[in-house]
Amino acid sequence: MMANTFDLSRVALDSSRDFSGSGSSNRSLRVAENVKKKGETNPFRSALSYLSQVQEGTTVKGNDELERNLVVVETIALGRGLPPEAVSLLLDLALSLRAGSVTCSRVLKFLIPASVVPQEAVVRGVSWLCVGKMPMNAQVLFLRWVLTVFDLIDCKDHLRAIYGFIFSFVTEENLVSSVLSYCPFICHLLYLLTMREHVQPYRVRKLLDIQAKMGRQPYLMQLLALYKVFRPELVSLSMPTRMRTGFKNHNSTWKAALTAVQRKNRAEVMADHSLTLEVKEKPTSRKRKLHHLDVPALSSAFDTSSERKVFCLQELQSFTELIQNIHNIELPAQMGSLLGSSLALHYLDCVQDESAFLRLNFWLGHSLQEEFLLCPADGSLSSLAEASRFLSIILSSQQFLQEGFFSTESFLYKFLSVWDGSLLRTHILDLLSHVPLMPSHYIKILVFEPLMQLYFTSAVFFKCSVIECLNNMLVKWLTWHSVNALEDGLDISLNSNGTVTMTLSGFMDTVIELVRFVGRLAAEGLRLENCHVLLLSQTLTFYETVCDMFVKYGLPLVIMPPAGVFYPALLATDPLTVDRLGYIMYRYRKNLTLAKKQEQQSEQTFHISRNTYQEFNQHLVAMVSCLWNSKSFLPGTGFEIDECLLTQTKVPEYWSHFDLVHHPAFFKYAIEFHEKCWPGRKGVDLASIKVGKYWNWYVEFLFSQGFDGLNDFIQVNTGHSSSSGSSSQGDGHHTNQR
Repeated sequence: MMANTFDLSRVALDSSRDFSGSGSSNRSLRVAENVKKKGETNPFRSALSYLSQVQEGTTVKGNDELERNLVVVETIALGRGLPPEAVSLLLDLALSLRAGSVTCSRVLKFLIPASVVPQEAVVRGVSWLCVGKMPMNAQVLFLRWVLTVFDLIDCKDHLRAIYGFIFSFVTEENLVSSVLSYCPFICHLLYLLTMREHVQPYRVRKLLDIQAKMGRQPYLMQLLALYKVFRPELVSLSMPTRMRTGFKNHNSTWKAALTAVQRKNRAEVMADHSLTLEVKEKPTSRKRKLHHLDVPALSSAFDTSSERKVFCLQELQSFTELIQNIHNIELPAQMGSLLGSSLALHYLDCVQDESAFLRLNFWLGHSLQEEFLLCPADGSLSSLAEASRFLSIILSSQQFLQEGFFSTESFLYKFLSVWDGSLLRTHILDLLSHVPLMPSHYIKILVFEPLMQLYFTSAVFFKCSVIECLNNMLVKWLTWHSVNALEDGLDISLNSNGTVTMTLSGFMDTVIELVRFVGRLAAEGLRLENCHVLLLSQTLTFYETVCDMFVKYGLPLVIMPPAGVFYPALLATDPLTVDRLGYIMYRYRKNLTLAKKQEQQSEQTFHISRNTYQEFNQHLVAMVSCLWNSKSFLPGTGFEIDECLLTQTKVPEYWSHFDLVHHPAFFKYAIEFHEKCWPGRKGVDLASIKVGKYWNWYVEFLFSQGFDGLNDFIQVNTGHSSSSGSSSQGDGHHTNQR
C-alpha cells in the first residue's frame, strides 16, 4: 500500500514535469501513462504491493505467489538494499506473523537497509514484542537486527522515550530465569540508549536483584558500570578496574550483505549515515579476513527539529563556538565519530565526561577486538591501508588527549600474543609506547614476554624498533611522574575512569623492570647481531634517558647499563658511539653526585645503593684507563683479559691500542693531526702525539670535531681543561663510594 501510492505517483509527477515544456499535452499524458504502466509492471514494486496486502492466516506452505514475491524482494535486498519505506513494510509483515514464524525469520535475515532505518519502524517493532505471539528465537533475531542497524536508525528520540518499556523486558521473571540468552541483547540495547535521566534507583535495584539470581554476568556488569558513571551515588557495587567486553558481536547474520550494499551505495550513504563497522564480503577462504574499520561521521543522537535545545558537535565551526555552547552540546549517536574531529576531542578533554569515555572505549573495544583481533588481515593493500588509517586516527587522538584508551590497551595485550612482528609494525609499536604504568609483574607477563619472543626471532630492524618503542614508553612514564608525582601516593591511571594507585616504590619497581628488560634485550641483541651500529645507536638513546632519570625527571633511581652494552660501545669503531657513551657516563656522574649531596643534606629519604656506585666506578675506571691512560685490559682497570690470550694476538703494546690516539674510532683523526703537525715526515709515528704539548693540541683538535660528550667526560673525570694548557695525563677521579 505504502509503496504503491508513494513511488508511482512521484514517478508520474516527475515525468509529467519533464515534458511540460514540449507544447503537447497529449504527449505528456501518454508518457505519464507509460511510466505508470511500467511502474505497475516493476517486479519489486509489485512484490512489495503484494506483501503489504498479506492478511493474517494466509497459507504459506505451497503458496507459490508468496514465495515468488519473497524471492524478488530478497534478491533486491541482498543486491542493492531496501529503501526506508520497504524496511518499515517488511518489518511490520515479519513481526506481526501474518505470514507465519518461518517467514518472519526469513524476512528479518534479508532485511538489509540501503541507507537509513526509520525510527518509527523500530518503535513499532518493539511494540510487537509485548503481543506474546512471537516465538523466542524470532524475538532474539529481531533484537540482534536492531543492534546491527542501530547506527543507521535516523533518530533515537522516540526509542529513548520508551526506555522504561524496553527495560521491563529485562525484569520479567520468565525471561530471566528460563531464557538466559535473551538478557544480553536487551542489556546491550539499553546500554546504547541510556542517558543520565534513565538511571533511576528502582532500575538499579532491579538489576542488582537480577545479578544476585544470575551471578556477575558481563552484560549486567557493563550496564551497571554505565549507570554508576551517570549516578555513582546509586550504584554501590564495586567495579573491576578493567572489565572485559560485556557485549559480543551479534551481527554476523547481516555482516556480508550490509557490506556489499554499503560498498555499492558508499557515496550517498557516507554523506548521510555510516555503519560503525563495515566488513568485506564473505571470503571464499575459511580464514576470516580483516573487516573494514572506519571512523563514522559525526551525527546527532536527537532529532534537530525537536523542542530540546541542544547544540550538535557536527555544527561546530570553531573553538570559540565550542566554548560558548559547551554546556548545551549533545554527544553524537556514534561515539567513534569523536576520533575524527579535533573540536570533538577538545570537548572530550575539557568536559571529562566519564560516560563519554566509557561509550568511546566500548566502541573502540568492539572495533579492535571483534573486527581486528579476531579477523587477521588478508594481506591485500586495501585492507592494510584501511587498518593503518584506523590505527593512525587512534594514535593521533591519544596524542591529542595525552592519555590512552583502556580498550586499546586490552586489545594490545591480546594482540601481542598472536602478532608476527611485521603486520602494521609501526602502528602497533606506537600504540604500545602509550601503555600506562602497571605493576611490574603484570607488565612482565602482558608486554615483555611476548615482545621477547618476537625480538629474538626477528631481524635487526625490528630489534631497533622494539628498543625505540620501549624508550618512548619510559619517557612517557617519567614525564608523567615528574608532573603528577604525589607525596602520599601515585595515581597511575592516565584517565579518569577506574583509577589505581601505586606507591613510589611500586612505580620504581616497574621502571626497574623495564630498564633491566631492555638491558637484557640490548646485550643479547648486540651479541647476535655482531654489535650492529643501528641497534647500538638505539640502545644508547635508551640509556641517554635512563642516565638522567633523577636530575631531569625527579625519580630517585640510577641504573647502570650492563657490560654487554657498555663495552661494545666503548670499543666501537664509530666515533659518535664513543662520544655518546662519554655523554652518558658524564650524566651518570651528575645524577649520582646530586643524589649523594641530597642524601648527606637529608633532603631526601631515598638512598642510592652501594652497588650502583661500585658499578659506576668500575665503568668509569675502565673508560678512563682505556681512552686516557692507555692501560686497556690491564689488572686493576676493571676491564681485564687474560694476559695469555692477549699475548697470543701478537699485538705489540696491546694496552695502548684503545686510547684516544690508537682507538679505531679516532684513528683517522690521529692520522690527520699527525699530517698537520709533521707534514714533511715520511713515516707515521703516532706515539709522538702523546709527547708534551702535542698531546694537549691533539685533544683540543679532537674535541673541535664536535665530540662534546667526550669533552665533558674527559674534563670532569681527568681534570683536563681546554684552557688549562696542562701537559700531564691525569688519573681518573672516582665518584666516592659510601
